[in-house]
Amino acid sequence: MVSPPQSPGFSIVEQDLSLPDGRNLHFYLALPEGRDPYALLPVFWHHGSPNVGWPPAPMLDLALAEGLIWVSYDRPGYGGSTRHIGRRVIDGAGDVLAIADHLGVDRFAVMGHSGGGPHALAVAATAPERVVAVVVGAGVAPYLSMGEQFFGGMAPWGVASLQAAIAGLEVKEAHEVAAMQPGEPEPSAHDIGFIDADLAALRGDWAWLKSVVGPGLEHGPGGLIDDDLAFVNEWGFDPAAITAPVLLFHGGADAMVPSVHSRWLSDRLPIVTLWEEPEAGHLSVLSHAHAALSWLGRAARA
Repeated sequence: MVSPPQSPGFSIVEQDLSLPDGRNLHFYLALPEGRDPYALLPVFWHHGSPNVGWPPAPMLDLALAEGLIWVSYDRPGYGGSTRHIGRRVIDGAGDVLAIADHLGVDRFAVMGHSGGGPHALAVAATAPERVVAVVVGAGVAPYLSMGEQFFGGMAPWGVASLQAAIAGLEVKEAHEVAAMQPGEPEPSAHDIGFIDADLAALRGDWAWLKSVVGPGLEHGPGGLIDDDLAFVNEWGFDPAAITAPVLLFHGGADAMVPSVHSRWLSDRLPIVTLWEEPEAGHLSVLSHAHAALSWLGRAARA
């Protein structure tokens, strides 16, 4: 298993946690050098699909400036975490709370990008007394509640992948195995849903994202398959039950997870702020991470 690169000014520590059901959770701490980690508010990072859960290197310094410290983990089926076939979105909350309990963390915030968004919301719904604030960038909304508007504005690659998940585990597995066969043509950036601004982000501040995809698929597509199945089946919680303040930020030009997803969630979350950036795409919207972390710091101190 590939370890995350070290970042200047931080020690990236990896640990494993054995769960009562026999699964292993692999998690990470981004410890700032020369700072007392107990004086900082933990933020649990929820990675996208298909990624590993390395702490988000482009945001380490930004978070520290707001008095925040990153904790992150590999969702089941990714990196060093045991696959959990049949998991629902809500099941991810139990994994995060197990890590928080293991570390002795009582109060914390959560942040997720893309496929990590629903899992961040799940933690807030499960532990309202512990989650002080939530940030979701370009997050997915529940298919069973949205219906066909779920696919509105979505690029062909994403539509085909999620429709395979709707058809069930066997169809989804066959879809992903076929896509990974040698000689299969690579989908274009347009088919995937990336815009020019996303490609520029991958050449610039968010080049780090390219480093977490390969390790995310190192053991096959199991984590991705289970993520997509969770998105299109019953999540196990109602976003309207979340009592913590939530910030949603989304690119208006996002064709991987269209911004209608954040608008749908915004209409149902009790305490919500929605930032829709008209010219941003799925990855380039992360250029607003600094402002999002400033919002998170303020919300955590309120």
